[in-house]
Amino acid sequence: MAHYAKVVDGIVTKVIVAEPEFFDTFIDDSPGQWIQTSYNTYGGKHYTQQEDGTRVESVDQSKALRKNYAGIGYVYDANKDAFYKPQPYPSWTLDEDTCIWNPPIPYPTDDKFYIWNEETTSWVVSE
Repeated sequence: MAHYAKVVDGIVTKVIVAEPEFFDTFIDDSPGQWIQTSYNTYGGKHYTQQEDGTRVESVDQSKALRKNYAGIGYVYDANKDAFYKPQPYPSWTLDEDTCIWNPPIPYPTDDKFYIWNEETTSWVVSE
């Protein structure tokens, strides 16, 4: 089985699981196109899940597909051949290699939980 995203005007509207042969006979008259996405791809790398539930980078990176797994509302950039989330905040920039949005200031590394404050472009401790 494989995952496919329905893309309309560059935005993912639906994600399904199907055998590739399904599209040999499937008739979809609605606008858009179906594009394969990899459930285990994130940031341009393919991961496998271990028995204990942890994820590790796969030895075989040929399975990494379109930078990130597609979700409803994600952007599909045909020039990059990549799926990525919509920009979360105006100050964040897209990493061209991973297609992941990065804040202008890295997330703090202490044990506290933070939320992003776009007004101050800073991380604020969540109470």
